[in-house]
Amino acid sequence: MTDQELIPILEKLKNIMISVATGGQRIQVVNQEYLASYQDADVAIKSRGIENPNPYSDLWEWYGRWSSGDLPTYQSRRLFLSELYAPLLKELRDRAAGDPPKLIEETTGWPKVDRTIGEARMRLAEAENEEQFQAVGLLCREALISLAQSVFDPHVHKCEDGVTPSETDAKRMLSGYISSTLEGRSNEVSRKHARAAYDLAVELQHRRTADFRQAALCVEATTSVINVMAIISGRRDPCPF
Repeated sequence: MTDQELIPILEKLKNIMISVATGGQRIQVVNQEYLASYQDADVAIKSRGIENPNPYSDLWEWYGRWSSGDLPTYQSRRLFLSELYAPLLKELRDRAAGDPPKLIEETTGWPKVDRTIGEARMRLAEAENEEQFQAVGLLCREALISLAQSVFDPHVHKCEDGVTPSETDAKRMLSGYISSTLEGRSNEVSRKHARAAYDLAVELQHRRTADFRQAALCVEATTSVINVMAIISGRRDPCPF
């Protein structure tokens, strides 16, 4: 089975799992189909020397997982399954396209940054109302402040407007770090990217009509800025052998 053939099977498994866990198809109706597809996928995945990310070979096992209490909403179940399959699907698509798999760690080594953005992701999966989605925005803002404090050195990095930033002025610190560290035409784009993520987090925190899409966009933008800073600082460089 080629990578291109395996991808739709994995998508099918994910969609069946989402359906039965969100009020769609009944397990009794689709379990046999799921079992057969799971066995084919499991063999194909392991033949590539890859660990199968989905441990639920039977839909009743999946039912036991989602009904255990920590995936109480339809959205939390969808997000769980999306994150479960995302790395494997990306690797297979990269391989099918002839690209090598990307081996970038999610953690940065800045403990407070990693802890806060991890908490934001968890809150996003559990959020059901405006106040909870706003709380995700607050955590994203705190993650950016912690990030700025981790990378910005006032003795080395100078802000473009000449103002010395306060300890919580993430926008000015991140902009100063980027402009002092990177040279060339990419500076302005990078600064805009950091400012946009910070502004989005602050806006979401105060928006009374915050919803899942806005909160998810905020988490994604914040994560992107964190990864950009990790790359600029050398924390994504390959380890020397």
